[in-house]
Amino acid sequence: MKNIIITGASSGIGKATAIKLSEDSNNRILLISRDKTKLKSVLEEIKVNQNQVNVIPFDLISNDYSSLISNIKEILGSVDVLINNAGAIVNKPFSDISIQDFDRIVNTNFKGPFFLIQWLLPLLNKGAHIVNISSMGGFQGSLKFPGLSVYSSSKGALATLTECLALELNPLGISVNCLALGSVQTSMLEEAFPGYKAQLTSESMAEFIADFALNGYRWMNGKILPVSVSTP
Repeated sequence: MKNIIITGASSGIGKATAIKLSEDSNNRILLISRDKTKLKSVLEEIKVNQNQVNVIPFDLISNDYSSLISNIKEILGSVDVLINNAGAIVNKPFSDISIQDFDRIVNTNFKGPFFLIQWLLPLLNKGAHIVNISSMGGFQGSLKFPGLSVYSSSKGALATLTECLALELNPLGISVNCLALGSVQTSMLEEAFPGYKAQLTSESMAEFIADFALNGYRWMNGKILPVSVSTP
């Protein structure tokens, strides 16, 4: 039995990954998102093993992690897999990005995963796997695009955090890896590149993420893996 947490699970890749993982009755899944209505909608779409899936409405930029962790402990007891999928984007020229824009993106894409991992440490089992979902925009040496400076920088920070934690958490038997995703047809891609049509759907990317989350730790730790057919 694997106890799995997915953040940003109410839409897009997070939702598709939740549905994919729910197909295996050996998985107990906890979905986290700030959108309570959309979380309920995801539950309705899960056709098998629905009783193995729970939801917690929570905004990761909140500071009330104590109550979140209490709820997680009550529902799952302990955690084997954490998929840090929650993300936000702003598409603006560098000169137009406000402090509010900056804080929203960095808090969602970097600060949230940082402190969620920190608070979850007592619940993470030996052999647990943390998967941080980054972007090719945050992958060092990749092609960058105008308007995405703060988004790409926050995703780059998440990638570096992965490398740091892989070393620091290794004595606890916890593996940490990062998937730098290329173009996937989601609302976030539409916001970044209006009108662009990606080759990959959320469902096809979810197949890869689900398998990697369950098995990738066996072969690697502290790796930043580009998972990309196109960028964008």
